Amino acid sequence: MAEEEFSEGLLKKEYYPDCPGCKLDQQKELQRGFPYRDLFSMWMVVVASALPISSLFPFLYFMIRDLHIAEREEDIGYYAGYVGSAYMLGRALTSVFWGLIADRYGRKPVIIIGSLTVVICNTLFGLSVNYWMAITTRFLLGSLNGLLGPIKAYASELFREEYQALGMSTVSTAWGIGLIVGPALGGFFAQPAEKYPNIFSKDSFLGRFPYFLPCIVISVFALGVTIASFWLPETLHKHNGKSRSTTDSFEALETASFLIDANGKEEKNEIQEQTPKKSLFKNWPLMSAIIVYCFFSLHDMAYSEIFSLWAVTPQRLGGLSYTTEDVGEVLAISGFGLLVFQSCLYPIVEKLIGVVMVCRVAGAISIPLLATYPCIALLSGVGLFLLLNVASLVKNVLSISIVTGLFILQNRAVDQEQRGAANGIAMTAMSLFKAVGPAVGGALLSWAEKRQDASFFPGVSMVFFLLNVVEFIAVLMTFKPFLTTA
Repeated sequence: MAEEEFSEGLLKKEYYPDCPGCKLDQQKELQRGFPYRDLFSMWMVVVASALPISSLFPFLYFMIRDLHIAEREEDIGYYAGYVGSAYMLGRALTSVFWGLIADRYGRKPVIIIGSLTVVICNTLFGLSVNYWMAITTRFLLGSLNGLLGPIKAYASELFREEYQALGMSTVSTAWGIGLIVGPALGGFFAQPAEKYPNIFSKDSFLGRFPYFLPCIVISVFALGVTIASFWLPETLHKHNGKSRSTTDSFEALETASFLIDANGKEEKNEIQEQTPKKSLFKNWPLMSAIIVYCFFSLHDMAYSEIFSLWAVTPQRLGGLSYTTEDVGEVLAISGFGLLVFQSCLYPIVEKLIGVVMVCRVAGAISIPLLATYPCIALLSGVGLFLLLNVASLVKNVLSISIVTGLFILQNRAVDQEQRGAANGIAMTAMSLFKAVGPAVGGALLSWAEKRQDASFFPGVSMVFFLLNVVEFIAVLMTFKPFLTTA
C-alpha cells in the first residue's frame, strides 16, 4: 500500500518555478494541436545554419580559378577541396566545446551565437581577395557555429513525445534543404556581372567581388533568424543553479529503489540525478550510431563537392560543362522534392520499416544509382536534364533519410542531460570525416581527370566507384553486431 502511494507520488512531475525547462514542460502538458510554430522556428534556425556550408560548391571551381592559386586547370579541384574542408575542420575542433556549453548554459545561447557567426563570417568569405582569406573565413565559420549538435538535443526536448520523431525529421530535413538550397543560391547569384551585364558592370562592386551576392543573401537571412532566436524558449532544466533533467514519473519509477523494513517503513535511495552517469564512450548504442553516421557523412560530403565540381568541369575532362546557374537549377529542384518527401513520406516509411531498415535500404539503393552518373555524362539536351535531375533528387532523398534515422538513434541512446555532449561528440567525429571528404574528393577528381585513357575505371568513373566503396562499407556497418539500438 505504501509502495503504491509512493508510486502515485512519482507519477507527478516536480516543477521548479525559475527553471526554463520546467516552464516549457508545463506548456507542453497544456499544449493541444499541431506544433506549427515550433516546427517553423526550428526549421528556420537550422536552414540558416546549413545554407553556407555547401553554398560555395557551384562557384568554388571558378573562385579558385579567379584567385590564381592553381597552375593548371586540372589542379583546381585539388585546391577547392581544402577550402571545402576548412569549415568541417573548424567544426570538428569545437563541437564538443559547444555541446558542453549547451549542457551547462542552455541551447538558446549556442543557437544565437551560431546564427550570428553565419552573418559575419559568411559575409567576409564573399569578400575574399586571396586563397588564404577564403580558407580562414571558412574555418572560423565552422569553429564558431556549433549549432547542429545542440539543435538535435533541442528538437528532442521542444516537442511532446508524439511529435518528437517529427521534430528530429524537421532538423534533418531543414539541414538537408539548407545543403541543397545553399548551392542553388550560390549557383543563381554568383558572378552577376557575367550573367547580367546590363545590370551589373564588371567595374561595379559585384563585378569586383563576383561571389559576394550569394553570401550576403544568406547572411541577411541569418540576421533575421538571429534576431528572432531571442524569442525562442529554453529547454534545458536548471535546478538549484545546476543544469539537469526533470524528475519524470516513469524515469523515477525505473531508477528509484526502495528498502521496506519489517515495520513497513520505506527508505528511498537518491533519485537518478545523483546517480553517476554512464560514460558516453562506453555507451555502445550511441557510439555505434555515431561511427555509422561518420561513414555516411564522409560519403555525402565528398559527393556534394564532387557533384558540383564535376558538373562545371569541361566535357573534355569528363564533366558536364554546366554553368553555376545550371547547377543551381538542378539543386533547387532536388531541394523542393526533398522537402515534400521528408515532410510527408518519411514519417510513414519510418513507421512501416523502422529507423535502421530505412538506413540500410537507402544506402543500398544509392550504390547502383551513383554507378549511373558517368553514363549520364554521355547524354545531352533534354535527356541529360531529366536524368540528372531525377538522379540528384533521389540521391539527396536517400542521403537525408539516412541522416534522419541516425539522428533518431543517437538521441534515443542517451538521457536529456547528456544529449548536448553526445551530439557534440557526434559532431566532432562527423566533422572530421566531413573535413576529409571535400579534400579527398577534390584531389580524387583532379587525379581522375588526368587519367582519361586508363583501362580500369577511366576518368570520373573511378571517382564514383570509390564513392560507392565508402557507401557499401557504411551499409555493412548498419547490421548487427556492429550497430545496436538502445
